[in-house]
Amino acid sequence: MNSTDRIFLPKGFQFSAVTAGIKASGRPDLALIAAGPSTQAAAVFTKNLVVAAPLEVARTSLESTGGRVRAVVVNSGNANCATGPAGLRGCKEVCVQMGKLLKVKAAEVFPSSTGIIGVPFPTEKVVSYLQALLAGAGSSIDDFRRFANAILTTDTRAKVASAALPSVSACVTGVAKGSGMIHPQLATMLVYVMTDVAASATELHQSLREACDESFNVISVDGDTSTNDTVLLLASGESGIRLRVVRNEFRAALSEVCRSLAHQIVSDGEGVQHVIRLHVEEAKTRTEALQIARSIAHSLLVKTAWAGADPNWGRILAAAGRSGVRLDPKKISVVIGDQTVCKASVACDFDARRAHNHLSQPECSIRVRLGRGKAAIEFLTTDLTSDYVRINADYST
Repeated sequence: MNSTDRIFLPKGFQFSAVTAGIKASGRPDLALIAAGPSTQAAAVFTKNLVVAAPLEVARTSLESTGGRVRAVVVNSGNANCATGPAGLRGCKEVCVQMGKLLKVKAAEVFPSSTGIIGVPFPTEKVVSYLQALLAGAGSSIDDFRRFANAILTTDTRAKVASAALPSVSACVTGVAKGSGMIHPQLATMLVYVMTDVAASATELHQSLREACDESFNVISVDGDTSTNDTVLLLASGESGIRLRVVRNEFRAALSEVCRSLAHQIVSDGEGVQHVIRLHVEEAKTRTEALQIARSIAHSLLVKTAWAGADPNWGRILAAAGRSGVRLDPKKISVVIGDQTVCKASVACDFDARRAHNHLSQPECSIRVRLGRGKAAIEFLTTDLTSDYVRINADYST
């Protein structure tokens, strides 16, 4: 069962959030996940070569501890990226001080940041609130939701998802933030997924990679890849159930949670009016289908047509043609809703009003059939509106 309303909290985790004065709005901006002593973890990060200080620290720490994590400290309102040696020192100091409070190694504290790039990291503010953060930690649904809200930036709502394993007393639950700079390769998203199944870091890493490939790596809002992207999977082991015993159930639950969070992120994209389920079908390989989907999803002409619910299939066809895949135009068809609007790269007789009405829905479907093979992919993307421009034009000021 997966629900954004009913949350199953895995055993072995506590949550907290406080206002540390990082955000000018005065909203909560510092959050904590405290994890039990047997917790193992795995993470995937942005492929951007410009990375924030917490990613540098987290990568090194996961490697040095073999995947042990006792706490996750997240600040919003400041990305701690392009902040030089001072930003790196500040991030390490946060880990040292939280480690002292928990009586664990600094490397067992996993840092995350999200917000504006290039602004000095407020180390003193963060450190001064760590004790209050830890003191307020609890394991209730309210505590979990406070964490979910404190990590947001331009998001309009918190993003949570949960799935119970059918045959055992264990679950998978995730929380995310993300609204703009959403792109395959991850985005300005932070995702924390927790389970009380017992697993090694290696097992978690393999499962996480597979889940990301079918969720966070097949979404896009604006084509930008951020500097802080992180997806972290934590396993407390508190259920006493080994992952290998419930492997299929666990992977299904993890996939379900990641897919739900990915959809919530796209749906909450900055200025988004329409979510597009873009299906690229009849490709030779999945990689080829993904390359074409990205070319279409990142076309400004295509995205602005979607903003106007304009069934301008020619823009979709052109974007597929410039993807770099050697397509045969005479085999390409485009379907909007249930209408084939283009076949063999030639216009079909279709009801333009009905196509417009379909594209006017909050969520709609477009299929591009290549006539090359049997591989296919579903890619979640969005339109591009004037609100997106307004939000991002004003973001740093």
